[in-house]
Amino acid sequence: MLDQPNPQLLIDLIKMPMPYGRYKGVILYKLPVSYLEWFNRKGFPEGKLGMLLQTLYEIKLNGLEFLFERIKKEAGLY
Repeated sequence: MLDQPNPQLLIDLIKMPMPYGRYKGVILYKLPVSYLEWFNRKGFPEGKLGMLLQTLYEIKLNGLEFLFERIKKEAGLY
């Protein structure tokens, strides 16, 4: 049985800044694909941050960034 998608993950991607590294302070969904590709090659961090970055990588890889605009509007984050 597959887990249900967690909409909170998408909201976290819109709200949470990168806590360290070259892009420290950049909101996760704004991270460049090249940075996410680097993590994909080297390994994503453990825990929630890694899960968020891996989710973001899949979203960007599949051209689904438009979802962020809709979620920002629906969550009142505009």
